[in-house]
Amino acid sequence: MNKFGYRQGIISGIIISVCVVYLLRLFTYQVVSDKYKVMAENNSQRTETEYPARGLIYDRNNKLLVDNQAAYDLMIIPNQVKKFDTLELISILDITKESLEKRIQDCRDYAKFKPSVLVSQIPGNKYAVLQEKLYRYPGFYIQTRTLRKYNVNHSADVFGYIGEVNSEQMKDPYYAQGDYIGISGLEKTYEKHLRGTKGKRVVLVDNKNRVKGSFADGEYDEDAIVGENLYTTLDVDLQEYAYELMQNKKGGVVAIEPSTGEILVKMSSPGYDPQLMVGLDRGKNYSKLLNDPLKPLFDRTTMAQYPPGSIFKTVQALIGLQTKAISLQTQCTCSGGAYIVGGKFMKCHHHSSPVNLLQSIENSCNPYYANVFKRILELPEYKTVRNAYGEWRKYVTSFGFGSKICPDFSNEVSGSIPTQEYYDKVFKTQKWYPSYMISLSIGQGELMITPIQMANLATILANRGYYITPHIVRSINDSISSQIKKHVIPIDRKHFDPIVEGMQMVIKGGTGRRAQVDSIAIAGKTGTVQNPHGDDHSVFIAFAPVEDPKIALIVYVENGVWGSRYAAPIAGLLIEKYLKGKISDKKKPLEKEMFQGSLIHDTTSKVKETSNE
Repeated sequence: MNKFGYRQGIISGIIISVCVVYLLRLFTYQVVSDKYKVMAENNSQRTETEYPARGLIYDRNNKLLVDNQAAYDLMIIPNQVKKFDTLELISILDITKESLEKRIQDCRDYAKFKPSVLVSQIPGNKYAVLQEKLYRYPGFYIQTRTLRKYNVNHSADVFGYIGEVNSEQMKDPYYAQGDYIGISGLEKTYEKHLRGTKGKRVVLVDNKNRVKGSFADGEYDEDAIVGENLYTTLDVDLQEYAYELMQNKKGGVVAIEPSTGEILVKMSSPGYDPQLMVGLDRGKNYSKLLNDPLKPLFDRTTMAQYPPGSIFKTVQALIGLQTKAISLQTQCTCSGGAYIVGGKFMKCHHHSSPVNLLQSIENSCNPYYANVFKRILELPEYKTVRNAYGEWRKYVTSFGFGSKICPDFSNEVSGSIPTQEYYDKVFKTQKWYPSYMISLSIGQGELMITPIQMANLATILANRGYYITPHIVRSINDSISSQIKKHVIPIDRKHFDPIVEGMQMVIKGGTGRRAQVDSIAIAGKTGTVQNPHGDDHSVFIAFAPVEDPKIALIVYVENGVWGSRYAAPIAGLLIEKYLKGKISDKKKPLEKEMFQGSLIHDTTSKVKETSNE
């Protein structure tokens, strides 16, 4: 056999085999599977993400609060980028050359062959200019998406804001670089409901990345699914009125419908316009807000921890009655103050003396509640003051103090009700005396409570012994939240009636007179909270009408000096606005006084006005 012919046959066989393999693979790519065809024709096709519109947010009366608007992202595929006019692009986008170069490098580091967001949230006017010239920029294209549009210029602490995902958030496979996510407020808590589901679109493009149509008649496209709508419990008209009353003041207002736990008002002052966190300037705006000494980004309703002051006396009275440490007839002598346990003198303003329980609430008598607390801590069944304090603390925490009580806000803090172990370290002994923590008796000392917890206290008093989980989302589309529950306080209902009667006396002739509203029975309690950094804080809780409560609320005004100066009249005006729909002519002068009252530039004054509390 001719060895050369043998070799020639082998070589021919190999060549034929290779050709067959290639033919089979080409047949598979081009005929059997369009999937491989798409991959093979990567330069003529592009897969674009279809971003769903986020769910809308409404108030309790179906007023649209948060909507969507069209916006545009400039996308880049780094390996397709060629030389382009840098100066023209940065001029259109109003960014620096250094910023553009860094963004391109970041996108290249993230994925050379995949689209990434280069510049996000481009407004319509810039998009129009860019779109006309984009053919000059190979490797770039525009992607349409929606951004938030706020129909109110307030309540940013409720809505929160949206930002681009970070590396930690991208561990969730749903998100990719350049995606948006809820950063705070309802946008964060309900992100998975609001965001919807992304889709995709495969398009044909020319050599300049211009879209020429859908690939395969949209066979490989996937529709985006719009996010779910949130229906809140917020009364936006009352919310706006609260902002007007609190302008130029620091603090917070929370109002709740007692029978349902629905939050009618939640406002932190000073706040900011949520629209500032949308668009190309959002980074600059965030930096300004972050560095603002008034801290508008700080949610004072859920994050601020304040001593409750005299409003806490209602809790002390209830615990004293439940434990039988006191009765309705228990009296205390007070002449501008009194010597209490440990030989300490506790100051008080001048009022009639002696006072019983109801009178102590009406006149907010400090020595009375120091003695109530002392009696509780010295009850013989508890054997030691330390043990008694532990039982007292159980009662206090049953009111929701020291816990996060609203599931709608991830930024909520729990506040602080000191534990026995905490005081063991402070006192350096387990043998305690009532004088060690006597300031707790009047809501001072180490007690730290958030305004939303204080509003919840008003709700408990209104309901005479229970509360429904405070919440600001009524439903998601048609689904009702399963987190809403009834919480019963371990104090007999009968003990609430005299406390409520005393609170009515506060409004009729006591420290809360400026909260009165014609023909509406209101129960309230003022508080003046000691502040070592300036003027004392003004606080007031109330509910109305007394026999069929529709609203319970807290008004906390930093540096408001005393409870009846700002907090009480603001609360009264809010009650009148909610229950009557308008402010009477009689109250117009008081309303004007609250509108014009400014504490922003006078928070460190050392001048103390004489308190009538």
